[in-house]
Amino acid sequence: QLDSNRALLRSCAPRASPRPVKNSPPSSRRSNRPPRPPRRDPMLSGDQGLPDGIGMARLAWSRLPTADGAAPLPEGPAASAPAQDELFVGAVESLDYEVIENYAYREEQAQRSKFWVPYYIMLKWFFALLIGVGTGLAAIFINLAVENFSGWKFTLTFAIIQHSYFVGFLVYILLNLALVFSSVYIVTQFAPAAAGSGIPEIKGYLNGVDTHGILLFRTLVGKIFGSIGSVGGGLALGKEGPLVHTGACIASLLGQGGSAKYHLNSRWVQIFESDRDRRDLVTCGCAAGVAAAFRAPVGGVLFALEEVTSWWRSHLMWRVFFTSAVVAVVVRSAMNWCDSGKCGHFGAGGFIIWDISGGQEDYSYQELLPVAIIGVIGGLLGALFNQLTLYITKWRRTYLHKKGKRVQIFEACLISLITSTVSFVLPLLRKCSPCPELETNSGIQCPHPPGTDGNFVNFYCSKDNEYNDLATIFFNSQDDAIRNLFSAKTFHEYSAQSLITFLVMFYSLAVVTFGTAVPAGQFVPGIMIGSTYGRLVGMSVVKFYKKLNVDEGTYALLGAASFLGGSMRMTVSLCVIMVEITNNLQLLPLIMLVLLISKAVGDFFNEGLYEEQARLKGIPLLDSRPKQVMRNMNAKDACKNQKVVCLPRVSRVVDIVSVLQSNKHNGFPIVERGQNGESLVIGLILRR
Repeated sequence: QLDSNRALLRSCAPRASPRPVKNSPPSSRRSNRPPRPPRRDPMLSGDQGLPDGIGMARLAWSRLPTADGAAPLPEGPAASAPAQDELFVGAVESLDYEVIENYAYREEQAQRSKFWVPYYIMLKWFFALLIGVGTGLAAIFINLAVENFSGWKFTLTFAIIQHSYFVGFLVYILLNLALVFSSVYIVTQFAPAAAGSGIPEIKGYLNGVDTHGILLFRTLVGKIFGSIGSVGGGLALGKEGPLVHTGACIASLLGQGGSAKYHLNSRWVQIFESDRDRRDLVTCGCAAGVAAAFRAPVGGVLFALEEVTSWWRSHLMWRVFFTSAVVAVVVRSAMNWCDSGKCGHFGAGGFIIWDISGGQEDYSYQELLPVAIIGVIGGLLGALFNQLTLYITKWRRTYLHKKGKRVQIFEACLISLITSTVSFVLPLLRKCSPCPELETNSGIQCPHPPGTDGNFVNFYCSKDNEYNDLATIFFNSQDDAIRNLFSAKTFHEYSAQSLITFLVMFYSLAVVTFGTAVPAGQFVPGIMIGSTYGRLVGMSVVKFYKKLNVDEGTYALLGAASFLGGSMRMTVSLCVIMVEITNNLQLLPLIMLVLLISKAVGDFFNEGLYEEQARLKGIPLLDSRPKQVMRNMNAKDACKNQKVVCLPRVSRVVDIVSVLQSNKHNGFPIVERGQNGESLVIGLILRR
């Protein structure tokens, strides 16, 4: 029934941007009836009629955007016609992943040499290697830039506030504003498709829906440099989602031989000209992006399997796993090279695992209740986050972004000013606390030196042996803030008032920031939000179960998993990613429990974050199973007022071209009369 629903919906769905097809020769089949005159379309032909339907179709196809977004200008009488290509900007197209077994395909297969299959297989594995290396190098570059920009920013700010907090505040705001402005300017002026995380668009692509411009070379450039500016500028977003999009762009560019617009193409990879082969490469790129973002190769494979793809096979899994392993090797080699001090401020952030293996080693059955409470909180806050971002994004696109690119730039800069002010001013309102007694072998300093990473930040404190708990997580880079929240054996480091303040403010900033015209991921903000209320629950558990070996950092990890599960609705892949990034296998059962509860609670209210955003962007993702209301629907009910157009098994070219020009359907059922005179549907042919 799902397959029949797919066929019915595709038969009446309009195709916004049909791809050009090769002109077929005139049909040799003769008929006694005179040929139909071609339909005249004043939108395309102006005042002068076209000689036939094929000429009309050729003119329409010549007006469509090219692969890089540039539409050729019309010539002749059609130059004065309205701009039809405006209808196709930002539209979606269907992708054909099926192998069409026709005469041309069999003839092409017969002409191939005996060395073609080994060459085809070898090239696929070689491209899997290149995707892993390219994505790993892109992730290294992004992390190096973000860590160094953040390091220089905090070092300079801490040096200035020793003399004047007001001057340090101005410098801090201006540095963040410059980084955010560079990001939003690149996206709005150069690569509009680079905005957001890109995961909904990539998920649509791997499910057969191609959104215009998401895999272009300029999108890759905008994603890399835009992520550096937005994350380095301190906005409430992450670089993990954009890294998934970056890996997909690298894979697509390799599959199509580069970019024709920028003359960076090669013909030796013409073998990957089908959508089917490019889909496999983009799947490898998605897994490579997750593996590079979290240093979680197994989690990358499972993310591609669970979240983005709708089709899988064993041969593809081997290549995806190989690509993720290559990424892990490349990233590890870069970290070893940076340990020598050649990477500037890089070293303690970015790729370093948030290690909590030295904390809580086991758990008791008495902790299952607070773990379940964390799961419920994560499901509620995650569902609320999805709904708020959906409402704000709708309002932003309806009223704000229609006013032009300047408004988008102003909006991002305004949010940057608000975020910088909140992160600098709120810690000033908190009183400093005296440094606790720490174990000599813990490796933790109180307070830590200014401008470096670590717990117990001395910010606006009158004494040298005091620290500001709110500045430890607010006035810090996101990776260092998460590491501080996850840190073990740091009891009573944070007060409940500081954690609640940070939770409310950062949650609000994350909701407002999501949807701006900058590359933005939601993994790291979700981890920060979840770890905050998880630490609050951990503080209550420590006070209540005084005899148990309970660590607050453990509950921060469970809170992070619960919020991501309640917002993104991932289970298996997210569980493995959380285990890999924390290096603690003992907590696997608790992570599984909290993910199941948070997903169940979130599903009661709405869908996952990526599904909601895909629907908002007009990406028609088909559900894994039909809804209950569809079980008693007919084709005419699904098409509403659109009439299903059928074709006979044998048709003339001029009739087919006339049908293509008279409607925008994407699929046409092929109907033939049976022996008893009844109409039989024998197949479905797409517009392409």
